[in-house]
Amino acid sequence: MEGIKGILNELGVAQFYLKLSLGLVCSFLITFLSVPTIVKISKRKNLMDEPGLRSSHLRKIPNLGGIAMFYSLAVCASIFAFELFDLYKFLFASLVILLYIGVMDDIVVMRAYKKLLAQIIVTALMVIGSDVRIRSFFGLFSIYELSYFASVAISIFTFIVLINAFNLIDGIDGLAGVYSIICSALFGISYFRLGEYNYPLVVLSAVIIGSVLGFLYYNLALSRTQKIFMGDTGSMILGFLLAFTAICFIDIFIDKELPDVPRYYLQAAPAIAIAILILPLVDTLNVFIIRISAGKSPFIADNNHIHHSLLKLGLSHRRSTFYIILYYLFIVAVAYYFRHINVNVLLLLIVVLGFTGAYIPRLILLKRKEIN
Repeated sequence: MEGIKGILNELGVAQFYLKLSLGLVCSFLITFLSVPTIVKISKRKNLMDEPGLRSSHLRKIPNLGGIAMFYSLAVCASIFAFELFDLYKFLFASLVILLYIGVMDDIVVMRAYKKLLAQIIVTALMVIGSDVRIRSFFGLFSIYELSYFASVAISIFTFIVLINAFNLIDGIDGLAGVYSIICSALFGISYFRLGEYNYPLVVLSAVIIGSVLGFLYYNLALSRTQKIFMGDTGSMILGFLLAFTAICFIDIFIDKELPDVPRYYLQAAPAIAIAILILPLVDTLNVFIIRISAGKSPFIADNNHIHHSLLKLGLSHRRSTFYIILYYLFIVAVAYYFRHINVNVLLLLIVVLGFTGAYIPRLILLKRKEIN
């Protein structure tokens, strides 16, 4: 009997690695092969991102790359990580709604309140309908188990913040794409270490990575004639999926038939998740602080993001992306190294490091102005 179980386990592991490999490769190929067609149609129909005062590009660029990424994710996730769509029944519907809202916004520019309403509907479907919730703070702010209504409210708020925060960092070539790849890799590795019950989430992470890699080939201008942006379509979908994987990381789903499996694996889980997602969170909070201190509305767009500061220093898009990602990885490494200290102390350390990285470029700019 034990021998049969061992063989079945080996077959299950082999099947997992096959799904992981095929999910990564197929998602890359679908995005890679879809983008040229989208670029061609975008140019023919003039569905382009026009350069403006806040733009970091000087010519019209197609901005519907998110469609190729959605196509890749929808096909590959439903084939290689189909268990997720059984477990989280509103996951696919949420992605489709975000696709529609994103495409509409990329083409005709929707009003902010309409986008927010759609995001609330999508996140409510996931939080209430699919029960994807933050159930505990693990002692963060001296809070442990959350009531159902508090859990729902905090989870919906988390989804919406991350969807919009991710959209805000999509301002220079490669940044949002490379960042989402690293986030997916970190969460994927964590899920893998947490056991076979989380293998579908590992496969989903691989599918996201493959999809974004296919997009980055064109976004980083490795193909000069077919450069493309992910647009709101891509940034909202990726922000949503990263929020989904982060909440699942904080509150690992446990099969009711496996009561002996512990629900929580890491007391510092909320702080670690925040460390992985620190870039869009700090960048968004930072620009809100700058706008409010200047007497402006926090929702009026400007060029005070971290990547704008680096561009003002004379760095290229690629070099700015490299420095931001490098510092971000440093914060994640620090968080992981100190993961066993008090969760409140760890969170404070992460936030301080995050804001330090956000203000370093601004301080350098001020010093240059003083010298000149």
